[in-house]
Amino acid sequence: MPKLPVVSGKKLLATLVKHDYVAVRKKGSHVFVESSDGKHGTVIPIHGDEDLGLGLLKSILNDLDISVDDLRRMLRR
Repeated sequence: MPKLPVVSGKKLLATLVKHDYVAVRKKGSHVFVESSDGKHGTVIPIHGDEDLGLGLLKSILNDLDISVDDLRRMLRR
């Protein structure tokens, strides 16, 4: 399995929105993101520029059905 990239919640949110995910709602420092078809969704914490923990990032990717390789490709674009 490829290594997970280190990424902040802010950068992850911006990357997902750029790739057809929608920020549906926000409560405090947490944003609910959904795929454009509405099949997958999860909450992303936005705590300044603080990096997401690797376990949390893996959980977010599982919720959104995104592989580590796909995330790496998305971050490069």
